[in-house]
Amino acid sequence: MAAAATAQLAFDGSGIDGSLFTSVTDFARDTKWLNTPMEVWTNLGLGVFAILMIAGWWTARRRGPQAMTVALASPVAVLIAFAATEVVKKLVAEVRPCRSMPHAYLVDTCPAPSDYAFPSGHATVAAATVAALFLLDRRLSAVAAVLAVLEGFSRVYVGAHYPHDVLGSAALALPVAFLVSSALRRWAAPLVGSLSQGVLRPLLTTEPIATTQPARQAASAGDPL
Repeated sequence: MAAAATAQLAFDGSGIDGSLFTSVTDFARDTKWLNTPMEVWTNLGLGVFAILMIAGWWTARRRGPQAMTVALASPVAVLIAFAATEVVKKLVAEVRPCRSMPHAYLVDTCPAPSDYAFPSGHATVAAATVAALFLLDRRLSAVAAVLAVLEGFSRVYVGAHYPHDVLGSAALALPVAFLVSSALRRWAAPLVGSLSQGVLRPLLTTEPIATTQPARQAASAGDPL
């Protein structure tokens, strides 16, 4: 009874782009051979975005403290964008398409009534990764952008979200993740530079340890004439 009341009180987004949602899910009905790959990708594909951030960290080891700072900031930016999404999701309280449009063809299972639709958490992670990598490596960011489009489409294809849920996620995640990455690049670079000289050095840089001036002088003093 409580679950039904929650669903009735939640916002119904089918009036925004329900027809477009139905067009995509009808396409899913006509391409059943694609249902399983899309269902696998829509969930496990998030791991690919984590791999892209790891790749960004790996290449940043050769590029200095500022690049490493952006690489380390990437997952932080994604997490903050995701947290912002969860707040908006609770405030909007849009009921899932599987409850507003139960007769649509659905690949994914219908979640609990309290698991709202707008914005999409999956699409948020994807879009935030694009923005977080933009300041680090434009090629990785471009790859992430292509995969983010696929992730967003898959959320509609499996029937988990309306198109506006995906677009709303991008509108929220892109600026939040970009601003967080920009701020951390400015504020945390000195800290990362300091850590690069300690025990975490192998994780943060590939540059050789610089010989200090006193050490060079001591070495010179011990050299035979």
